[in-house]
Amino acid sequence: MSLVQERRGYFGEFGGSFVPPELQEVLDYLEEQFLQYKDDHEFNEEFKFYLKEYVGRANPLTFAARLTERLGGAKIYLKREDLNHTGSHKINNVIGQILLAKRMGAKRVIAETGAGQHGVATATACAMFGMDCTIYMGEEDTRRQALNVFRMELLGAKVVPVSKGQGRLKDAVDEALNDLVQNYKDTFYLLGSAVGPHPYPSIVKHFQSIISEESKMQILEKEGRLPDAVIACVGGGSNAIGAFAHYIDEPGVRLIGVEPEKAATLTKGVPAVLHGFKCLVLLDEEGNPQPTYSIAAGLDYPGIGPEHSYLKVSGRAEYYTVTNEEVLEAFQVLSRTEGIIPALESTHAVAYAMKLAPALSKEQIIIVNLSGRGDKDVEQVFHMLKQP
Repeated sequence: MSLVQERRGYFGEFGGSFVPPELQEVLDYLEEQFLQYKDDHEFNEEFKFYLKEYVGRANPLTFAARLTERLGGAKIYLKREDLNHTGSHKINNVIGQILLAKRMGAKRVIAETGAGQHGVATATACAMFGMDCTIYMGEEDTRRQALNVFRMELLGAKVVPVSKGQGRLKDAVDEALNDLVQNYKDTFYLLGSAVGPHPYPSIVKHFQSIISEESKMQILEKEGRLPDAVIACVGGGSNAIGAFAHYIDEPGVRLIGVEPEKAATLTKGVPAVLHGFKCLVLLDEEGNPQPTYSIAAGLDYPGIGPEHSYLKVSGRAEYYTVTNEEVLEAFQVLSRTEGIIPALESTHAVAYAMKLAPALSKEQIIIVNLSGRGDKDVEQVFHMLKQP
């Protein structure tokens, strides 16, 4: 099922660019440069070089034998984005965008981060390429993810805590966009999720599609056929759109996104404009973005990428929620059965897979995108499990 963009930057009614004229000029130039380089042989060879030599791709598609046996249903494979350098899928998109920024002559890079994984990946790439780096992070998230804040600072980035609003991911995006409006002449905004005004959702999908490009080849090699379902957690949507990309045109493959119960944008959201683009948004009674909460800071966002919004309303993808209790259980189960401690974000996908697999036959196959490792979350989970 092809996603034909009816108008530039749109997926059905979702997407677009609702920004001030001066910022639109910047985005138009970004789109022009992206379209020039995304199919450029030299650019792609450099991108592949860094993915292999620096990120460590291709990462494995691991058969979770003990988890599969425990659940007693479909075979479960884990796409191991947790094994990437910096510990998550975020580095894929960061390498692509930093190479684009370099070609555009940018001297300064800014980014937003929730759980800190995108911030760490951006700070890492800026250190490698010798670029000035500023990361906006909600004040609440700087407390929840203090270790990642230290990592970013250790890598030379300036971390700016954002106290406005809830002090979470949405507020960090607000401040990053404000910075870009004020400093667009010398600043490249390295957006981490598949959200924002066009062309960002398409850029992020392009660089993250390496996930499904690899998993599709790997599952054909291991099983001789495509999976019955691909499952990924959804916050802004970058790991999920990357995990889905090469299966969208495969109608026999179910695409399943998993959200936090208290940030269920795709389950309960309505069409609205947020951060310069139209998507499904959780709104309060006054029509403002609704406060959200997730134990996984990277999923704590009231909107969602425009392509996910389209996949939802068109029926091509399915989206479900899991509870914090189910996530904490899955966090422990995967750790104990497979020796893999997953990021709390990724654990949402694991939690849903643990409900789905027993309902399927042993001949069926599930791929779970393990978008990140859980080192950053161990202390948080420790305190949550020790609470009376």
